[in-house]
Amino acid sequence: MLIACHPASQRADSATQSNKTATAIGDGARIARFFQEVYDREVAQDPETQTYLGLDTDDQDKWFDLSDAAAAADVNEARADLLRLQAFKRDSLNPSNRMSYDLMEYQLQQAVAAEPYRRHAYVVDQFRGQVTDKVSLLLNAHKIENLKDAEDYIARINALQDVYGEMTAQLADRAEFGVLTPAFAYADMIADISGLGTGVPIDKSGKPHVLLADFTSKIKDLTLDDVVRTDLISSAGAAISGPFKAGIDALVAELTRLSTKVDGNKGVWALPDGAEFYNAQIKRYTTLDLTADQVHQRGLDDVTRIHREMRDIMKQVGFNGSLQEFFVFARTDSSNFYENNAAGREAFLADARKQTAEIFAIADQYFNKLPKASMEVRRVEPWRENSTSIAFYEAPSLDGSRPGYYYANLKDMSTYQKSVSTAITYHEGVPGHHFQIALAQELKGLPEFRKHSFYGAYTEGWALYAERLAKEMGFYQEPMSDFGRLHDEIWRSARLVIDTGIHAKRWSREQAIEYFRRNTPLSEGDMVTEVERFFVWPGQALGYKIGMMKILELRARAEKALGDAYDIRDFHDVVIGKGAMPLPILESAVDAYIAAKL
Repeated sequence: MLIACHPASQRADSATQSNKTATAIGDGARIARFFQEVYDREVAQDPETQTYLGLDTDDQDKWFDLSDAAAAADVNEARADLLRLQAFKRDSLNPSNRMSYDLMEYQLQQAVAAEPYRRHAYVVDQFRGQVTDKVSLLLNAHKIENLKDAEDYIARINALQDVYGEMTAQLADRAEFGVLTPAFAYADMIADISGLGTGVPIDKSGKPHVLLADFTSKIKDLTLDDVVRTDLISSAGAAISGPFKAGIDALVAELTRLSTKVDGNKGVWALPDGAEFYNAQIKRYTTLDLTADQVHQRGLDDVTRIHREMRDIMKQVGFNGSLQEFFVFARTDSSNFYENNAAGREAFLADARKQTAEIFAIADQYFNKLPKASMEVRRVEPWRENSTSIAFYEAPSLDGSRPGYYYANLKDMSTYQKSVSTAITYHEGVPGHHFQIALAQELKGLPEFRKHSFYGAYTEGWALYAERLAKEMGFYQEPMSDFGRLHDEIWRSARLVIDTGIHAKRWSREQAIEYFRRNTPLSEGDMVTEVERFFVWPGQALGYKIGMMKILELRARAEKALGDAYDIRDFHDVVIGKGAMPLPILESAVDAYIAAKL
């Protein structure tokens, strides 16, 4: 103690602290450059991401390289980046850089861990729109503001023959490896992809192909000579009827061939090393070390809990009968559905826009920070209704030229219970995906990779939490509206049971549908769509409920620890104010927030 009080000792301590500070600043600058270098390289290798982000690059005539060689190179880069990252002294970094270190380390480790299962993912399926997404990018994200943009658009149409050719080759390779999309998927896949090969100039239907109509519309206001404009439209038509159509035809032919080879509908347990693959998928999508049995039991327990809450609502509305009879009532009561026509679709969109405006009006009572980007509610275009989910969100561009989009698939309005659609709007739009994703893109002072990261359990967990948060904000006032919220929650809880049932417990498609039927109020159509989704995207559906459970657990921890010092706006800052993160890192962030407030 005496030595510590001596002036010379104080000078030494001060010098040591100065050296540590200088080291931290130096390491911080170097690791910031490293983060930016890795991010810039990954964006440079992905022209599609460049387009969605609204970046003006020289690669707008290209597509992402889907080849196995490119995937292998990506893994090698991840290994090298991991070694470079771990050469930094983590403990010398400031808290923000330590979190960035942990996040990048997690991402790189996951990329390396997934490498043994690169050939296990289905190249094309009926749900994720791997083929139609390319067309969607051209329609919804590829801007045409000058002649080069127009030429790039045409070049991309031409290049789709190679993209679809790579998919065709990989379908054959995966089949040889023992990985075939389940049998139920082929009819929808073939119908959707074949549908892209219709319209003028491919046929004489009189209706222009969606790409030709979009291209013609986008160049309408460009200042061009008439001859140039005519030549551009002619070139676009030739690209559609030539290379594009050839790529579509090759895909359809290969899928038709494989449809005769597939052996029924089985979970990934039937694939080579299927059990190991599924365990890796659980880790990937939940970001936690959970077994299939643990996830399955969590689902069973939560379904039981929500059944109790649903029975309370039955009492409130005076329904006499069993819970299953109440489910039938919810599925069939005509007053709970929009009309299955143009008027019904417009009514849905009007309701969703009204609900969005209501959330925005009081959001500052629950959030300190809100995204600057606006959000629009849109109908999924009819040409891709068969290959998209019931609803989804697309992020805004970085330059603000394109808002965020909440897309609703309105093909069959008989699947849209009014009581349920409200919760879906809160999930996909606000305060769900739009608040979290758009805000992340706008964050200042963080490495770019943190603004655009995605972890299923975090992102979908937040969106499901947002459905529940809307109740605290004063919505779902009617009992049946609150039943709609519980409908959406039990839907996600049942996913824990069914996904693990299919892939770990070898449930059949029919067993999975029957579990939905007995335990949830989902419509028959939604049950089938959901189960078929689980088959082709193993593990992905687990993140929603697992993530929500973790966020609620952390919120309860903060409320208990902080008491009167707890502010929900500050808690939300911690959860969505630092970019997306795996659940263990989110837990550390909340614990640090609690410690700082005590």
